[in-house]
Amino acid sequence: MDVFGEVKEILLENLGCSEEDIEMDSNLIEDLGADSLDIVELSLALEEVFDLEVADEDFEDLQTVGAIIKYIERG
Repeated sequence: MDVFGEVKEILLENLGCSEEDIEMDSNLIEDLGADSLDIVELSLALEEVFDLEVADEDFEDLQTVGAIIKYIERG
């Protein structure tokens, strides 16, 4: 599965949002309804699935689906 597909699955599991709402420019809070606890859980899930460490200060900048994917691909 591609990175976008993996991230989409994580978002669906952690946020309970609709698959149709998840696009590259979707904002985690404004468009997908994430709260601060969701953001922490999302960060942990991304770290586990993609075997990387996301620093708290880095995750603050990852507000859209596209930004998360770019961060993962830079790895």
